[in-house]
Amino acid sequence: MNMLTKRLLTLAGAAAAVLALAAPVAAQELKIGYVNSERVLRESNAAKAAQAKLEAEFGKRERDLSEQGSRLKAAADKLDKEGPTLSETERNRRQRELVDQDRDLQRKRREFQEDLAQRKNEELATVVERANRVIKQIFDSEKYDVILQEVVFASPRVDITEKVIRSLNAQPGK
Repeated sequence: MNMLTKRLLTLAGAAAAVLALAAPVAAQELKIGYVNSERVLRESNAAKAAQAKLEAEFGKRERDLSEQGSRLKAAADKLDKEGPTLSETERNRRQRELVDQDRDLQRKRREFQEDLAQRKNEELATVVERANRVIKQIFDSEKYDVILQEVVFASPRVDITEKVIRSLNAQPGK
């Protein structure tokens, strides 16, 4: 055999060995799952309960702020209507009162929004923690190789969101 033939046989043998080793790896299928986190946080009973809890906790305060805003607007309208008949001193006094009340209302609204955002984050963190435990249980029990939560596109075949929601709903609270 000449040198070229030996070299081709060696190359062909190496290629066959690589293909033989790669076949079992290709035969093993990667098990992938996808969870739509937004849907879990929108549709699960835990998320709905958290939302209801926030509404119960902050609803009265929100209504009070709304009523205070309505009273402030009514007082401003009354001042606009009566302004021409009032003395300049009385008109200035009422305007200062309205400005002070408006400043106070804006401060209360800011505090309300901050408190609501903080509590919402706390409640969401609890729901996310529970959902992640459920996802981990599914991952382990069904032997997934990877479960993704943020993707651009996912086939319905790998979407396990409904399974996560059902499992989360089946668990008792907290």
